[in-house]
Amino acid sequence: MAEECVPEDLDLKEMGEEELWELINDNRHRISLGVRPCILIPYLRQARVLNEMDEDEILSCHNLTNRCMRTSHMLDLLRTQGKNGGMALLESLMIHYPALYTQVTGRKPSTEPSRFSGLIKYSELTEYLVRAVTGMQKELQEARNEASKLRAHCASLEADISQMMEQEMKSRTLRTDNERIQRHLCSLQREVTKLKDEKCDLYIRYTAAIEEKSAVNGRLHELNLQVYQLQTELQNAQAENEFQRQQSLKSVCPESPQLQDEARQDILAQDLAEAIDSQVELAEQLRSYREENEQLLRDKKKLLDQNESLSLQVQQLTQDCKMQQQKSAVIQNQMKALQAERDQAYQSRDEAQAMIARVLAEKDTLRCQLVELQEKVFSLQNKRSSTELHQSSEETEGSWDSLSSSSDECPVSSRRRLCRMDAINPSMVSCNSECEDGATCSMRSRNAEPPSPDSLRRRKEILYAESSSEAAETDSLLDDFVLLPSVVNESMQTFRLSSHRRSSSHSIVVLSRSSVPPFLMRSRPKAIRVSGRVLSISFQGEALLSQLAVVGGNKTGVFVHQVTEGSAAHTVGISPGAQIVEVKYEKNQKALRMVLEDSTLEEAMWALGQVAGICHLSLRPRQDDYEALLQQLQSSETSSGDSFYVRVNMSLPAGPGGTLAVSCNDILHVTNTRPAGTEDSWHASHVHPCQQLDLQSGTVPNYYRAQRLLIRAIEDMSFEAKKSEKGERVMTQKTVRIVSTGRQGRNPLWVSVEEEKSASAESDATSAPKSCVTLMPYTLVTPRYPPVCRPVLLLPSVLGRILDKKLASWQGFQLCEPEVLSSSEHAAQLQRSEILEEVEQGGSRCYTLQSVEKVMKKGIHCVLPLGLDCVRRLQRSEIFPIIIFIGQSARSARKLRSKLHRHSQTEEQLLACSRSEEPLLDKLPCLYHSVDPESWCDQTSLLTSLRTIIWEEQKKIVWVEPDLW
Repeated sequence: MAEECVPEDLDLKEMGEEELWELINDNRHRISLGVRPCILIPYLRQARVLNEMDEDEILSCHNLTNRCMRTSHMLDLLRTQGKNGGMALLESLMIHYPALYTQVTGRKPSTEPSRFSGLIKYSELTEYLVRAVTGMQKELQEARNEASKLRAHCASLEADISQMMEQEMKSRTLRTDNERIQRHLCSLQREVTKLKDEKCDLYIRYTAAIEEKSAVNGRLHELNLQVYQLQTELQNAQAENEFQRQQSLKSVCPESPQLQDEARQDILAQDLAEAIDSQVELAEQLRSYREENEQLLRDKKKLLDQNESLSLQVQQLTQDCKMQQQKSAVIQNQMKALQAERDQAYQSRDEAQAMIARVLAEKDTLRCQLVELQEKVFSLQNKRSSTELHQSSEETEGSWDSLSSSSDECPVSSRRRLCRMDAINPSMVSCNSECEDGATCSMRSRNAEPPSPDSLRRRKEILYAESSSEAAETDSLLDDFVLLPSVVNESMQTFRLSSHRRSSSHSIVVLSRSSVPPFLMRSRPKAIRVSGRVLSISFQGEALLSQLAVVGGNKTGVFVHQVTEGSAAHTVGISPGAQIVEVKYEKNQKALRMVLEDSTLEEAMWALGQVAGICHLSLRPRQDDYEALLQQLQSSETSSGDSFYVRVNMSLPAGPGGTLAVSCNDILHVTNTRPAGTEDSWHASHVHPCQQLDLQSGTVPNYYRAQRLLIRAIEDMSFEAKKSEKGERVMTQKTVRIVSTGRQGRNPLWVSVEEEKSASAESDATSAPKSCVTLMPYTLVTPRYPPVCRPVLLLPSVLGRILDKKLASWQGFQLCEPEVLSSSEHAAQLQRSEILEEVEQGGSRCYTLQSVEKVMKKGIHCVLPLGLDCVRRLQRSEIFPIIIFIGQSARSARKLRSKLHRHSQTEEQLLACSRSEEPLLDKLPCLYHSVDPESWCDQTSLLTSLRTIIWEEQKKIVWVEPDLW
């Protein structure tokens, strides 16, 4: 169509304005679909057919929601420029979209100067073309680099896939073996069941045989009685027959002897027949009795055989029963011993807590006195400096009068110094703090401001002064021990006085490289506690680390590894494989006690290095665990027995020697607190965000060196912020996270401060501060794995109220609805901390934990129209919301102007809400996700990116740190 509209011999420069724009409008749809305005605008700006306002309107107008609308609006603006606008558009298409230019004009693109209209000078055109070609070459090179990276990534993915396939084959083999073993186990269980059933049948048969035997014995006894009775009757019958025969013989007459003989023969024949008959009967009875007796004997023999087999089984079962009884008795004895140990441990814990409370109370009293003395010293120093300046001004010439007056008015630099170690809580500062001197303000301020040149010079001298650092180390280490009550007052006073002397001389506390390691307050994961006999050994422990070497850490426990022959430790019988549970010793007339059962290797080596004189070691034999640890160390499965996770509160660049580059809010897995060859570094690894796997590993500064780097970074940031001019706030990557702790809570890595439970009645509550603050470069974290969809909280809250309903309308999301509570229910849930937020102050409609859990049980995300205050209440109930903070700038606020006006909000209110809520995010005990204000252009793209972020955050591990306050 373009070839029919424009003849080949007709030049575009000879066409009129209407013909030219008619040609463009005929292909308007094609141009709108295939052109990106941001690519053509630089040439159109160079041709002076568009200005800066037009460019901003095309690219940033909220009404233009897609690329086609922006391109159409650009064509409308060019139409107002007449023929120049059309020629400039076609020339830009010829440069950047040659195929589209051919489709529109029917001509082949050419970069000859004669083909251009002359809107741009030849030199400017050449420069633009060179820049365009250079840009295209860069894009091509970037595309090639990206393709090479993708190929390398594909190769690595293929290698990973092959490894995963191998692992899958291995796992399949293991599953097959497991199923086979399970089948075999099931068959064995069935056989055992059959044997048990047969055993029960044997018991039943044995019982029946015994009963039958008793019945047979009874029957045999009865038969014997009957035989005896028959024999008795036979004898009686014979005796009676004999008597009758004699009587009959007597009654026969003597005159007839022949008759007597015949009668006698008849009687004898009759008696013989009767005797024969009775004898036959008796023989028959005896024969039957003998047969019955033989059968009974055979049955008796069978029963005896069964009785023997059953007796053997009974004996075996009796032995098994006795063994089970012995095992149960041993287990009960162990349970009793464990209960006794537990009761003793509880009692010891209560005593230790009471002692610690007393020590902390006295410690806080001495600290308050120290602050008072420091304030007095500062005031005296100010007076002395003003007096010296006044005296020097009287001796100088008259030209220095103005200088001396200014010195009298401001004797000390008004710049505040950044406190390196402890800072007093600003809430305790009196109202007239503006009139105090600069040194006092330096201690009481939370704001990091640049120090004066004199302060920098003094700080630099102190930083590199080894003698002062060692003195600071020696005095500060005493605060990390649990002092025994007998000497606690004296030790605390000695330490506080030494700290006061250092504060008076330098006014800045500098942490030395070998300062006290943080280990008395053990809130890391506990070491594996194995019940066993604990041995206490006393010996001369001078230079204890030269007598024995230790291995292990907080995960496995600290073990004796090597013992020097001929040393005192070797003499008393200490051998490798014993776990060091506790060490006690005296130093400077102070009784010190250190529990090393769950300490890191760094902490244990420091504590053992402080032993001087007689020491008492508590050892627990754990040879099997020690050998398992040695095997892991030799096979390089682990480098030590340490294992804990920390959240980094500052950014550190990569350095030489394998130093790991970390960013603020990164999670590190610390696996060795004393790597070989370094004393102020830890060995750590990055952690996979979705799985608890170690990624890139290296060394990072230990706690105290990182604390010095953190303080130096804060000083540099404050100094640069003071020098830079005020301008529009720009979102940059966070480099420092200010985290501090005080005695209200406890620091996982620092133990010198803890909450004061009972204030001293003698101390002055108005003048003494009640809390101290310590900056923390690392904070301990623990992993949590939420099983269901996590709630979603959008910040700032002004923008969150606008986006909540839009987000809840999507599939998989539901808005949290408030519940109407009665006064009794409101009071009960308020007491249980189940009310997250009230819709109206004092009203009955409230957002509760039950409403959030009800949505989560459906397996969808609950959108929370709440503020930051609900996060801690949710975490107490093991609910971890996805927190997304949408960064705001003046330009991003303009993109949401119409949405804000619909909800009766303004851009200034959105920016103020963002500035007020952003600092509060660092105080949350969990991670959050920040959205850059330049990463989205309108509400639709913002919601799409939010949905992607929620999907990614749901897969991640939730890392929670303890509440430090």
